[in-house]
Amino acid sequence: MAKGVWLHRLRLIRIIAVVPDLYKQSNLAQFEAALWMLHDCIRKCPDEHWSGPTSIIGKYEFWHVVHHTLACTDSYLSPNEESHVFLPEFYPAGARDVEDEYPSRTFSKDEMLSFVAHCLAKLRRSIPVETEESLRGPSGFSWVKINRAELHLYSVRHVMHHTGMLSASLRRLNLPEDAQPRWGFTGWRDD
Repeated sequence: MAKGVWLHRLRLIRIIAVVPDLYKQSNLAQFEAALWMLHDCIRKCPDEHWSGPTSIIGKYEFWHVVHHTLACTDSYLSPNEESHVFLPEFYPAGARDVEDEYPSRTFSKDEMLSFVAHCLAKLRRSIPVETEESLRGPSGFSWVKINRAELHLYSVRHVMHHTGMLSASLRRLNLPEDAQPRWGFTGWRDD
C-alpha cells in the first residue's frame, strides 16, 4: 500500500484515539446532512423525472440511483455483511436486488422516502454504539478493505456522490428557485 495511504490511516486512527466522541458526533452530523440532501432531492423530483426516458442519469433512472445509494448505506450501517437484513419493503427479491444490476422492480418516491427514514434511524442507532475498538477494526465487509471509521466516511462520500448527480439532474430542469435542491450544512433538517 502507498505511503500516503498509510499516513492518512495513521492520522485517522490518532483522531479516533484522541477524540472518539467528537469523531462520532461529527460523522453523525455530516451523515445526517447527506441523507437530508438526498431526501430533499427525492421530494423535489418531478414525477415525470422519477422514471422513464427523461429520468436517465448516466445509464440509470433517477429512482434507481436513489435505491442504489440507500441500499449501500443500509448495508454499511450494519455491523457486518452477515448481520445485514434485506427488508422486503426495500429488497423484494432479497440480496438479488443489490447483486443484480437492476432491482426487481421500480420503487416509488414514497417508498424511497421511507427507505431514507429507515437509514436515518439505523444511522442514529449505529454510530453512537461504535467504540474506539470497533472503529479501529475491520469494516465488517470482505470486499471493503478499510477500518470501520473510514467505512463511515466512505459511506458519507458515497451518499454525496450520488446526491450530487441527482441534484445536478434536477437543476438542469430549470425548476423554480423554491423547487431546487438545497444544501444541508450539518445534521437533519425538519423542513
